[in-house]
Amino acid sequence: CPWQGPYHELSVHEAECTHPTKTGNELMEILDEMDQTRKKEMQLYNSIFSLLSFEKIGYTEVQFRPYRTDDFITRLYYETPRLTVLNQTWVLKARVNDSERNPNLSCKRTLSFQLILKSKVNAPLECSFLLLEGPYDDVQIRPVIYHFVFSNESNETDYMALPIVDSVECNKLLAAKNINLRLFIFQIQK
Repeated sequence: CPWQGPYHELSVHEAECTHPTKTGNELMEILDEMDQTRKKEMQLYNSIFSLLSFEKIGYTEVQFRPYRTDDFITRLYYETPRLTVLNQTWVLKARVNDSERNPNLSCKRTLSFQLILKSKVNAPLECSFLLLEGPYDDVQIRPVIYHFVFSNESNETDYMALPIVDSVECNKLLAAKNINLRLFIFQIQK
């Protein structure tokens, strides 16, 4: 049983727990799911360790600040000041619920972000990157590695989901004055 909780709630849980009545097949399905989750986590961590062997790695603390658009329908979005990583200038933008019309009417909120290269480059710049929680925030983010080839003609990624654990964590982030995260960029050498 995957239940976790304080010891004083154990007897109540044991009385209500359905795991002791499950069949062997049902338990095997649960164990298979747990095993698949562990395998995915191991693949992710192995990918991150592989990226750490790259020659060109950069990271920086980023601070998203809220802004409102001047469009006919005002929308809230977030943007970082320009930042320098791997001798290039970058900006990150983020939006709530993929800029849906009224994100304030939804209690299930998500954040998506895009990475924009502001520098001019002589050759395509192939990068892997990820956003993680910063040292001053306690938001829970599942690491996801993104990949993009930046060039002068293609200098911004599509909007990608910020892999926040759940909407409660997202609301916690949105309630803060600024969103502080850590950006890692790994340049892939040819």
